[in-house]
Amino acid sequence: MRQPNPENGELTTKEVRQRIRVDADRLRGTLSELTVKHRVPGAQLAIHSGGETVAIEVGELEHGTGRHVTRDAAFPIGSITKSFTATLAMILVADGDLELDAPLADELPELGGGSDNLAAQLTLRHLLSHTSGLPLGPDSTEVAGASRRRYVLDYCRSKNLVVPPGTGFSYSNIGFVLAGYLIEVITGMTWWEAVESIVLRPLKIETSFIVASDRRPPGRPVATGHSGNPLVDRIRPVDQSLALAEAPAGALQVSAIDLVTFGLVLAGRTPGLLPPAYAEQMRQAVPGAEPFGLADGWGLGLMLFSTGNTAWAGHDGNADGTACFLRIEPVNGCLVALMSNASSGIGMWQELVSELSRAGLPVGTYSSIEALGQPTAPPPSCVGSYLNGDTEYSVTLEKGDTLLAIDGEAVARLAFHEGFTFAQQDLTSGQRMVPGRFLPDPITGELDLIQVGGRLARRRDHRSRES
Repeated sequence: MRQPNPENGELTTKEVRQRIRVDADRLRGTLSELTVKHRVPGAQLAIHSGGETVAIEVGELEHGTGRHVTRDAAFPIGSITKSFTATLAMILVADGDLELDAPLADELPELGGGSDNLAAQLTLRHLLSHTSGLPLGPDSTEVAGASRRRYVLDYCRSKNLVVPPGTGFSYSNIGFVLAGYLIEVITGMTWWEAVESIVLRPLKIETSFIVASDRRPPGRPVATGHSGNPLVDRIRPVDQSLALAEAPAGALQVSAIDLVTFGLVLAGRTPGLLPPAYAEQMRQAVPGAEPFGLADGWGLGLMLFSTGNTAWAGHDGNADGTACFLRIEPVNGCLVALMSNASSGIGMWQELVSELSRAGLPVGTYSSIEALGQPTAPPPSCVGSYLNGDTEYSVTLEKGDTLLAIDGEAVARLAFHEGFTFAQQDLTSGQRMVPGRFLPDPITGELDLIQVGGRLARRRDHRSRES
C-alpha cells in the first residue's frame, strides 16, 4: 500500500489518529449545537481514522417522542443506496458475471425490441456514472404499483434520452433502477436478496429497507424523516414515498457506523468482498461525467471531490425528510458519515465540514463559489423551456430578474457568471442553492441545454425539431 506523502499534505496514520482524538471531546457538543441551530431532531456522526472509529449520537428518532437516537438506529439514506447498488454490480464484474463496457443488449434483449436500439448503446459504466442520457425518472406516485421490469420497459427507451449515452452527465434514478434490474437478471435473485446476501450480510450490516417486497418489519430502531418551516419554527414528521420499483436507487436504511463499515470496502481496506483494484476503479473519474454544481467529478456510483491535495469519494443521500452523507479518503483511511433526520440537515453538514476542517480534517466537499467565474449579464438566449423526461424547467425574464421554474412553479432567482454559469437564490428562503449552467449546441452555438441539480434538460424546441 502506498505510504502517505507529507510533502503533498497527506497525514500519516499517527497524525490523523492524534487529530481525531483531540477533536473527539468537542464533537458531541458541536453536533448537539448544530442540531439545535438547524432544527434537526436527531443525528449520528461517525469518524474513522487509523483503525479507530469515533461515533456520536444526539437527539430523538422522532420529534417530541423522547425516543433517543442510538448507535444501531437506522436512517433512510436515500441516494447513498446507489453506492451499494454500484458496489454490488462491481462485485459481479470482479467475478466475471458482468462487463462494464458490454452493451446491455447482451443481457437485456427485451430493451432492444423493434426500432429501439437503446440497449445496444447503453453499458453498465453509463448507468453507474450517470452518463446514460436517461432522465431523472417519474414521480414515485406514478410508479407505485409497477414491477421493476415494467418500470424498465416503460421508461428505458431511446425516445426518453436527454442526450446520447456517454455524451454528458445527467443524474438519473432510472439508470440505477435499470442497474438493479440487470443485477436481478444476472443473479436470479431480487435486488433486495442480492444486496443483502452479497453486500450487507458479509459486512454484518443488519438489513433494513424503506420499501421491500416481503414487507419484513425492521429489526432495529429507525429514524423518522422530518420537514421544517423556519418561518414559523415548525417541524413535522413525514412518510417515505419511495416506490418498490425504485428500491435500487434509494431504499436502504443504515446507521453511521454501517456507512463507515461499507466505506472501508470502497477505500479498498476490507479484504474478501470487493478486490481493491475494483474499489479503486469506482473512485476514478469517468470521462464525460461532469456533475457541475454537485461534485468535482463522478466515478462508478461515487461522487468525487478534490480538497487541496487530497482526493475524497462518497455520496449524499436525501430520502423524505432526511439528509445523509458519506466521505472516504482512501490514502490515509479516513471516513466520515453523518446521518440526520431532517431535510435541514444539509445546512448542518455544510457547517460540520467547516468545523472539521478547522480541527484538522479537511473533509471532501464541493465549493459552489469556486465553480463560478466573474458576474455577467443574463444571456437573452437562455429564456425558454427545457425538458428532462416529464419535468419542465422554464427560464423567464420578469421585471429585470431571471427566474427558474420547475413544472410551472417559480423556485429560484438566477445570477449569471462567466461561461453561462449561474448562481441560484431560493425564492422562499433566500438561501443560496447549488449552481447550474447552460450548455451551447456544438454546431449552432445556441444555448441548448440547462444543467441544474446535476440534471440535464434539453430545450423544448430542439426536441420538436428532432421529432
